[in-house]
Amino acid sequence: MAKLKISKKISTALINSLGAGVVPRVGVEHIAVGREKELKSLLQNLDDITEGIASFRFIIGNYGSGKSFMLQMVRNRAMEQGFVVADADLSSERRLAGTNNEGVATYRELMSRLATKTRPDGGALVSILEGWINKIQQEVVKETGMRPSDNGFDDKVEAKIREVVQYIEDLVHGFDFGSVIIAYWRGYRLDDDELKNAAMRWFRGEFSTKTEAKAALGVRVIIDDDSWYDYIKLFAKFVAEIGYKGLLVLLDEAVHIYQISTTVTREKNYNRLLVMFNDTMQCKAEHLGIVIGGTTRFLEDPKRGLFADQAWRRRTKESRFVTQAGIQEYLGPVIRLNPLSEAEILTLLQRLTEIHAVNFGYDEALKNPELKEFVQEIVNRLGAEALLTPGEIVRDFMSLLNILHQNPGISFGELIHGSKFKPTAAGKDVDVDEDNAAEFSL
Repeated sequence: MAKLKISKKISTALINSLGAGVVPRVGVEHIAVGREKELKSLLQNLDDITEGIASFRFIIGNYGSGKSFMLQMVRNRAMEQGFVVADADLSSERRLAGTNNEGVATYRELMSRLATKTRPDGGALVSILEGWINKIQQEVVKETGMRPSDNGFDDKVEAKIREVVQYIEDLVHGFDFGSVIIAYWRGYRLDDDELKNAAMRWFRGEFSTKTEAKAALGVRVIIDDDSWYDYIKLFAKFVAEIGYKGLLVLLDEAVHIYQISTTVTREKNYNRLLVMFNDTMQCKAEHLGIVIGGTTRFLEDPKRGLFADQAWRRRTKESRFVTQAGIQEYLGPVIRLNPLSEAEILTLLQRLTEIHAVNFGYDEALKNPELKEFVQEIVNRLGAEALLTPGEIVRDFMSLLNILHQNPGISFGELIHGSKFKPTAAGKDVDVDEDNAAEFSL
């Protein structure tokens, strides 16, 4: 077998993340196992978004089934293909709607996490705008032969900027969005950091009053709880006009909406989600993809989940053909993540073993017989093969690899068959309530 080619930085990030029960931000392609059909379906959505169509998908599964991993996979693929990507985890402070700016808090998180191929770690808003301005300046130089210091050069650049702005001015709030873009350009041209910073604050939703925004930028609106999603649609249209494939928005931990105790607030969030769903499905938005990660309870609970609303139930319930045939549909709005097979789990453990050995520079200590024995021990102790989801196994396995590497005197058999070995229970940590568990998904 050829030796795995992986950088020390990526292998270390994988080992540290997986050992801590966190989905890695880099290197996930090295541990992608058993989700080929789901990923293919999501990548087809990226092709649609490139053509100007909008997309909305739910990724639904229990804790440890792979939701966060799938979101990370499609995030990385989207950046490679030329998309702008924004991701955020919902929480009690970040929702889709609320009474204390919880909606705009989600928007701010998304804007702070804007990422591109050249800025994969987020904070890409400035580079997106300035990269576009530099591109326009180069086009003006090429078309006119003028230099940036020549009289009239800035006017020609601004004219090209306005050509893009006019495409979004007809959308809701589009005129003010375009006005702030022009303000940023003028701050850029005049080296006016105060004006540029004011524009950045507006784009990030940081103005708290309209009076403050008008004084700084001359616009009479701000991004707030009621309007933040309209600006997501505007930004998707804008990035597509300046050369990107579109905007992909990833929202994980939707179970936090399900956990809202107040019925009115919970329904307000579901209604905002419905607006987003209808906009994308009816192509009222362009070049925008939205992917939501949530648990089965979030979707199907008849009292507090989406299924409590007949409009949502009609849109997301599985087809009777799917339920009758016992097969999976991958092109509908909901992708359900089923447990991996025992063979797929074994393949995953083989890859983790190789990554661990390459990172620490030793020959692989565990071979297939030991890996099969580990899987079987998990199956026996959890009580059912159907419980094999990666989140229930990976952290235990990474700990086992670490212990064996650090303690050469301990044998695999001693460790795995010791009376104190207790694998993580399906769907939750042993000592953590399911609804409040910090999810590790692969």
